[in-house]
Amino acid sequence: MNMHQNDAEYKVLRLLKDNPNITQRKLSKELGLSLGKTNYVIRALVEKGWVKLDNFKRSNNKTGYLYLLTPEGVSKKSILAKNFLNRKSIEFNRLKEEIEMLKNEI
Repeated sequence: MNMHQNDAEYKVLRLLKDNPNITQRKLSKELGLSLGKTNYVIRALVEKGWVKLDNFKRSNNKTGYLYLLTPEGVSKKSILAKNFLNRKSIEFNRLKEEIEMLKNEI
């Protein structure tokens, strides 16, 4: 899946907000991204100050991460969501037009 960087950031922020203790492996599977790309996006979000990492004990022998959206991250997520919705609405309208043209050809 080839995902626009802003779309990837939005989707990661959305999933982290809903499930802050998700693993990067599960996150990459949910997004259809490689584990490396997922790690890259998370690191970029941390560097931007939109996500904060905290360690926590997942079990007796494993330490995991808790991904917390910062106030700036919550704000940026809203902006990215609006932009994502606008892009998807444009795509949807183009698809509707193309479907109508194809129906007329049949």
